[in-house]
Amino acid sequence: MTTAQATALQYGFLGFLAVWATLLVPQLLLHQAHYGRVQPARVTRTAVVTLYACLALAVVLLPLPSAGDPHLSQNVQLVPLQWIADVVRESQSSASPITTLAFEQLAMNVLLFVPLGVFAKLLWRRRFAGAVGIGLGASALIEITQLTANFGTAPFAYRIFDVDDLLSNTTGAALGWILAALFALLRSLSAVSASTAVTDVLPAPATAPGPARPVSPAVPVYAGRLAAAHAGPGARQWQQQR
Repeated sequence: MTTAQATALQYGFLGFLAVWATLLVPQLLLHQAHYGRVQPARVTRTAVVTLYACLALAVVLLPLPSAGDPHLSQNVQLVPLQWIADVVRESQSSASPITTLAFEQLAMNVLLFVPLGVFAKLLWRRRFAGAVGIGLGASALIEITQLTANFGTAPFAYRIFDVDDLLSNTTGAALGWILAALFALLRSLSAVSASTAVTDVLPAPATAPGPARPVSPAVPVYAGRLAAAHAGPGARQWQQQR
């Protein structure tokens, strides 16, 4: 990360504090009126998205040029994968291709759009194609802003319209969507395994008792009657003599 990028991130964070201070109170009042209480999860999501937007804008737009700064020798780069040739060229004077400025810029462009892909999957419920479209559209808007000198607000175009930036930004959004999809899948599998474990621990439900069945005597009835017929006369009651 260069000194200019670090400075841009600092300004982006300060911009987030200013924007967040403006949005927080109306959002809390809106939650209280609509839900009857503050929704912490919604407040947190708004804060995270706002922070990402402020940091991303700061990185792609800052530092702004002054009128006396030198102009770029090239404003448009339309050769796909030109970054590979740049890495090879810069590797001759660098210890490793990873430490070259071209590779670092490519990695930053990919990482910059990874959170956007995560938001597209987890917050906005977009499919893979939708996340790729969001990444490509946002990247194209940034490149057009840079090509037009921030739509005419800057003295001149101080950033290059680079087709490799479109590719790397879109790749970052796609990668973020894939990571978010894997996270959602692991979380659902963990929830299913936890519910299965709880079901295994609980005892089986007791069945309702059915109607009582008549108990058969140990000795058949006809056998008892036959034995009584051959047992002889019954015993007479003893009379007490006076």
